[in-house]
Amino acid sequence: MDVANATSATNGSSQAGKAAAVFGKDFDTFLQLLTTQLQYQDPLSPMDSTQFTQQLVSFTSVEQQIATNKNLESIISRLASQDIAGAVAYIGKEVYAVGDKAPLQNGQASWNYGLDLRAEETKITVRDGAGRVVYETKGETAPGAHTFEWDGRTNSGGTAPDGIYSLEVAATSAAGNAIGSNIFIRGIVEGVERVAGENLLAINGVLRPVDNIQSIGLPKPNDPSS
Repeated sequence: MDVANATSATNGSSQAGKAAAVFGKDFDTFLQLLTTQLQYQDPLSPMDSTQFTQQLVSFTSVEQQIATNKNLESIISRLASQDIAGAVAYIGKEVYAVGDKAPLQNGQASWNYGLDLRAEETKITVRDGAGRVVYETKGETAPGAHTFEWDGRTNSGGTAPDGIYSLEVAATSAAGNAIGSNIFIRGIVEGVERVAGENLLAINGVLRPVDNIQSIGLPKPNDPSS
């Protein structure tokens, strides 16, 4: 997957900039009209300036609002740049992140999952990108953290192609009640992509939000995910 470069928080002309352009044209028209009326008014019966004064006050208010919006856009842009700089610091680091999707590469895929309580039964399900079940097996029942390694074998006896797969963990107690579980992925951050104003980290080809990161460290030597 190609990871796009992080984009600026403001692309092209800003909304405040467009508003300023429209305001400038309207204000020029107003001044031309005012100048013309003043030029041709009857000196013995000068026109009432109240309306023009009110319009000038309105234009001043609009101009101040546009200036405020420009300042806000500038602040937002700087904050977005700082966020991107912070996200870029993750590149090359090994992270653990909340997420159920992981890549199958060369017959290897790995997830970590945790159980809140001891389970009577734990069912592990692997699904492909279309949501189809490709593999099911039993998982660990002890509370705490566990690792699930998948070699790409399917329930039908075939081998799944490389790609992104998702994991489901369904744990139940002896009484048949659902037990809480969490799924994590582990990998190296390859890049940063900004989508809909949010910085996402590319972890082994899977995009995850920065706030999904649970831990970060240096890659281990000879780590296949490095």
